[in-house]
Amino acid sequence: MSNIEEMAKDLGQALGRTAEYQALKEAATAANENREIVELRNELEKLESELVAQLRGGKEPDEAAREKYEGLAQDLQIKPAYQRLVASQTNFDKVLQRVNDTIAKGIQDGAGSRIILPS
Repeated sequence: MSNIEEMAKDLGQALGRTAEYQALKEAATAANENREIVELRNELEKLESELVAQLRGGKEPDEAAREKYEGLAQDLQIKPAYQRLVASQTNFDKVLQRVNDTIAKGIQDGAGSRIILPS
């Protein structure tokens, strides 16, 4: 394995140990174990597939189907376990964005260096 791949693996392991990732993992587990949330998600996925099929077939979904979808989505979004999942995903996404920004800055700095490292 190359040095860069080893560093990437180390970074992944470090990210997996962050409080934000641990909170996301716990929130995802709680949401997946919440029967009401699982049922709402399954019903939403089924309805979404139907709506997408209608759109692909050139047919506009009827108002009742759209309202049902919106109602199910709202029902899901007000569940505390789902809100925890969304909040923890947002927090972990912020960590990843800071990491990506730092990597991008490192790439720019490295590109300006005269030293070329073997891969």
